[in-house]
Amino acid sequence: MPELPEVETIARGVDERVRGDRIAAAWFGSHRQPFKTAPAQQAAGLEGRVFLRVHRIGKHIVCDLGDCDPGPSSSPPSQPSAGSSIAAQHAQPAPGPSSQWIVHLGMTGRLLVTVPEAAVAAHTHVRLLLASGRELRFVDPRRFGRLEFRDLGRCAGFSATGAEPLAIETREFAALFRGRQLSIKAALLDQKLLSGVGNIYADESLFRAGIRPGRRAGRLTRSELERLRLELRAVLQHAIRLGGSSVSDYVDADGVRGFFQLEHCVYQRAGLPCLLCRTPIRRILLAGRGTHYCPRCQR
Repeated sequence: MPELPEVETIARGVDERVRGDRIAAAWFGSHRQPFKTAPAQQAAGLEGRVFLRVHRIGKHIVCDLGDCDPGPSSSPPSQPSAGSSIAAQHAQPAPGPSSQWIVHLGMTGRLLVTVPEAAVAAHTHVRLLLASGRELRFVDPRRFGRLEFRDLGRCAGFSATGAEPLAIETREFAALFRGRQLSIKAALLDQKLLSGVGNIYADESLFRAGIRPGRRAGRLTRSELERLRLELRAVLQHAIRLGGSSVSDYVDADGVRGFFQLEHCVYQRAGLPCLLCRTPIRRILLAGRGTHYCPRCQR
């Protein structure tokens, strides 16, 4: 499942390519998909909206959409040229978002920006034709993704349940784990505590902080928690710079794989020598997830 760095990379890529563009038409496939909002309702809500901003909240991609101010020249040309932004500029969005389109990628979801004539991948469930001539496509082979449309005039905007790992400060981070009896690995994966951290980056940050994943979260010292906070932030930021980890189906908005998997120290390296001490990396099951650590470097 894409984690914070992968979702951040996709959100930034989509934002760079579609911000200011208008959704001319929305197509939703007939295959069964666990949408949070009915496809017909999403299509009706999306058509005519303008992308104001695409950003990440936790593991979700949130598209802030504005109402289109039609005006005399708002109609796109009948045959828009691929990559052109002129048609998109004709429609001026009203200030501030009036709605949101929320995308959770699930296990295998992809959000791709392409051109209409590009081959349509199997398991493509959504195609948004943009006024610029581009298309935004949602592809999801295993169909665990979630798509939701919110009219902000009727309901609140999307928000995360946990703290943001890239912004949380020392006291708030320590308070998250105070008195908790569950393992620190399980605590890191709890989206009600921290939003966006998954299996890969929990393992990698715990290794870099020198903390065993099975230790009780509430028994870590302040210095250990601060070291973990800093290492978690550093790992996430570095992974974002490298475009995330492509260990399964993940690709960015252009269909390009990430590179952080080349720098994994423990994740999926069971039996291989630790990069620091040469002790074989171990794999155990914690919180129902495969967990990788060095028995010598992590205490």
